[in-house]
Amino acid sequence: MGPRQHEELTAMAPRLTAALMTSAVLASGSLALRAAQQAEVIEQIGAAFRAGVNLVSMNITVTTHDNRYVRDLTHEDFAVFEDGVQQDITFFSQSQLPIALSLLIDSSASMEERMTTLQSAATDFVRRLQPTDIAQIVDFDSRVEIRQGFTGDSDRLEAAIGRTVAGGSTSLYNALYISLQELRKIRIDAAEDVRRQALVVFSDGEDTSSLVSFDEVLDLAKRSETAIYTIALRGEDNSTRGFREAEFVMRQLAQETGGQPLFASSIDDVTGIYSQIADELSSQYTIGYLPKNTRRDGAWRQLVVQVSQPDVIARTKRGYYAPTPN
Repeated sequence: MGPRQHEELTAMAPRLTAALMTSAVLASGSLALRAAQQAEVIEQIGAAFRAGVNLVSMNITVTTHDNRYVRDLTHEDFAVFEDGVQQDITFFSQSQLPIALSLLIDSSASMEERMTTLQSAATDFVRRLQPTDIAQIVDFDSRVEIRQGFTGDSDRLEAAIGRTVAGGSTSLYNALYISLQELRKIRIDAAEDVRRQALVVFSDGEDTSSLVSFDEVLDLAKRSETAIYTIALRGEDNSTRGFREAEFVMRQLAQETGGQPLFASSIDDVTGIYSQIADELSSQYTIGYLPKNTRRDGAWRQLVVQVSQPDVIARTKRGYYAPTPN
């Protein structure tokens, strides 16, 4: 971090703190006040990104042990540690930032008899997006096709879901890699461009035809700001080597990025799982800090979030790669 960036960072910190901490009291305000404060949150985060400040942000899901979402915490309830060193929280928001969502649908031949049910579940999911959210629809078999690029138009998203057709093998890793790259292309040119990023992928089996490896996908996922939610459909025989490998892949991608691995016993369970993901995305906290370790060495930094309230679990990404000199 150069002297100029350090000066910008130092000057920006009080403004970030003052503006973003106000979101902790949104619950008591009017809808107009909430909207105004959320706009201020977005503007301040956008200013930080445009200034090139190494601002580390994370989306945190807090649940009880019986999986109920905890929505009434304040910034004082959280402690953030990077490589074991406690950080000073620069901003905290309960007001949900808009989402950029990539929705991946397995359309391989094994899905032929289930596709109608999956399309219905995916359609219900995109209908729960907020007007300020954007999403893309990607379906994959032996090929990967972006059925609809990022848009907030729910009619176009639903139409794209309806165009998915089953056939071919399963190129899961290719689809994940391409979708993560598309999310990385989203530019932050204005305050309203600041978004949480999430990827939701449904698949009923192991990868059989990708050109990229799982390690390449995992590395890209860890370098992104995207929480990955994986939905795996368990078949009649869950003990096969292929299924065990697919389950491992789904779990690791979700756990590394702060998402969640979810498993359906039948295709009829998928609608409820999509609803669970939608509920989670609307129940998160956004926390950010200016790291005390300012070295631009490209090293992996481990993150741990603790919550002072008893009997709750905080889930977020496991870490991030520090910036590099170039």
